[in-house]
Order: sequence, then C-alpha cells, then structure tokens
Amino acid sequence: MVATDSEDELALSSSALDALKQFYAERDARAEHFAKLHQKAEELHEAATSQDDSEPKLLSMDAFTEDWNESQFWYSDECANFFAKQLLKDATAETKIAVVSAPSVFVQLKNILNAADPSQPKPTIYLLEHDRRFAVFPEFVFYDFAKPTQLPEQLKSSINHLILDPPFLSTDCQTKSALTVSWLLSKEKKPTKLVICTGERMQPLIMKLYKNHGIFTTDFEPVHAKGLANEFYCYANFECLGWKHKEES
Repeated sequence: MVATDSEDELALSSSALDALKQFYAERDARAEHFAKLHQKAEELHEAATSQDDSEPKLLSMDAFTEDWNESQFWYSDECANFFAKQLLKDATAETKIAVVSAPSVFVQLKNILNAADPSQPKPTIYLLEHDRRFAVFPEFVFYDFAKPTQLPEQLKSSINHLILDPPFLSTDCQTKSALTVSWLLSKEKKPTKLVICTGERMQPLIMKLYKNHGIFTTDFEPVHAKGLANEFYCYANFECLGWKHKEES
C-alpha cells in the first residue's frame, strides 16, 4: 500500500514532535542540574563565611562532565590540589589569584579556602573560563581566548598569582592566551607567580612568549583524571618543593 501525501506529512509531524519533546526534556534536565549546582555553590559559600563549626562539604569536579568540544580535560584531584596550594603559598588578603581555563584547580582553591579558618584573611580568586556552567560560582568571569583582553577593566594589571591551561595546542590559542596573561599580571615590583600547563610540543613557543616573565620548564608532570595521550609539561617562573628545573635530555 502506497502512503498518501497526507500520511507522510502526519508521520513527519509525529517524528518532529517526538524530537521536540526530547529537546525540551533535555533542556529542562540541564536547567534542573545547573540549578542544583548553583544551590550547592551558594551553600558552600554560606558555610565558608558562617561562624558555626560545621565542616563545609567538598566541591567535586564530578558535577561537571568534561566537554571535548571545549577541549576539557580535568586534572586529578591530587594534581589540582597541588597547583592550588602553590598558588596560595605566600598569598595574603591583598593577593589576587586568577585561574584561567583550569576549573579543576579553581574547585580545589575553593575547597581549601572554604575549609580555612573564617577569621583568617583570604586572597581574592577569579575563574576565567569559557564554559558558562561554572557561572554558578560568583568568582566566574567569562573568557574567550579569541578575545584575549575583553575582560572586566578592574582585572587589568591586578593579578599576583596565575595559572593557565590554554584549551588548544595551536599557535593562535597559545599566543592569544599569552596576551591575556600579560594583560592580567600586576606590574608592581613584587614578584608574581605564573604557572602554564600545556603540551610538550608547545615548549619552544612557551619559552618565547613568556621569556620576559622568567618562565622555565619544570620537572613536574601534571596528571589528568582520565589520562591524556599528549605529553604534558608544567612551566613556571618560580621554584617550589614540588618541582625544579627540568633537565634537558
């Protein structure tokens, strides 16, 4: 039996309706998920600033699945925590810390600061990130590496400690990310802390882009939660107990 035009139109309409229902169901599920994330972030903030003795719950990157379209590869909790501690070392209430395209480090910063004595002064932290899911945090600042200096004016030349993990292993992304770093870092005489994590094959470009910042290749090997095929290097402009200059092979 041959279907009539009207039957084809009815079948198409039914299929389109099912697709539309699925779209709205997924949209509502995402909205509900983000609302819960926002509530969790607010609860953590309130717990950290309250005067009671209850221990705030730890934030986890499990709430934020990696999006490969955004070139997202989270560090392991141990690795992110290590970076967070290096950024916090020697920090004061006047220190401003920027985490650029490395949200797993930001989450560990939040955990450490939330668990700290509320009466103690804390540095100001910012998360510069393209993924708007992280807008659940009040420290979120939308960042697009393609527009390296389109950021709030108050951030210009204000950052003392900074970690950057450029999302793409390309000359364009790395160069524009370096422009962001130069725009953000404080021009005061006191030393700044700078950490760059990116692929091993970017090493010559990193040395060129950050020459004026005293950058060097460290022997620390960043660890990603789900592994990573590309060899990853950590570059920095300061030494610490966790790393030293990498010996040339």
